[in-house]
Amino acid sequence: MLALTILGNNSAIPAFGRHPTAQVLQTQDEAYLIDCGEGTQERLSEYKVRRNKINHIFISHLHGDHYFGLIGLLTSMGLLGRVNDLHLHAPAPLQQIIQLQLDAASTVLPYTLYFHSLGGEGPIANDKRVWVECFKTVHRIDCWGFIFREKKNPRHIDPEKVKTYEIPSTYYEALQKGQDYITKKGTIISNEEVTIAATPPLSYAFCADTLYTESLAEKIKGVDLLYHETTYLKDLHERAAARYHSTTIQAAEIAKRAGVKKLLIGHFSSKYETLDEFLAEAKEVFENTELALEGSCFRV
Repeated sequence: MLALTILGNNSAIPAFGRHPTAQVLQTQDEAYLIDCGEGTQERLSEYKVRRNKINHIFISHLHGDHYFGLIGLLTSMGLLGRVNDLHLHAPAPLQQIIQLQLDAASTVLPYTLYFHSLGGEGPIANDKRVWVECFKTVHRIDCWGFIFREKKNPRHIDPEKVKTYEIPSTYYEALQKGQDYITKKGTIISNEEVTIAATPPLSYAFCADTLYTESLAEKIKGVDLLYHETTYLKDLHERAAARYHSTTIQAAEIAKRAGVKKLLIGHFSSKYETLDEFLAEAKEVFENTELALEGSCFRV
């Protein structure tokens, strides 16, 4: 199970009740914070997301609307008695920025903060239920997207069948991985006889700020849920290009080329009070599109 809660969906300036980028992806055991714009910890409280379940934070890039809420969240976690390790995956310069802020306030965090610099595309985290990889987007400064892929054994145990063939429970893990069972008499019990195929693992891609580039579609190909920034409506495509951002049509085109199942759009410019046109324009190209409205929860 993967569930995504939108904490902030606006671009640089908070406006019209919308806040800068932040979202949290949850499994049964963990919560993964993606970007941490201004006001993120307030949204976590408002939407009743348990901070103690957040053990990994991912920061896409060092424009303020994507990380200005981080130092407040880190120190609040300490004030609330956190002792569990916390892993921060972010561009390298952020480590010095955080340390400067902590030193200026003579603050020592009561938990260990592990900093993992983003330096190349590929796997960056391997947790109990998901593994995470990063990919580069095209922005004015180094910027990263993230793909979360669910871990699953390929097969489920059929309890009645394993009982019938008297297969010991110590062999269940091997069965889940697709192995056949050989009895003491040398009889081979086919894996398909005693297991059931699992549903395919789920995947979520967060495509941070980026200029439109078709190469992104290959990096996120076939994911179940894609979040892609749409800072501007289609008539401002020249402004979007000049500022290394994307439009509604461009985000939808990436979703279509990548063959994703569902598209979420966000990172709306503060020049727009209402968002209906964003949805309408994106749907012209990719029908299964929704607005990443704050407080909304999407099951992947």
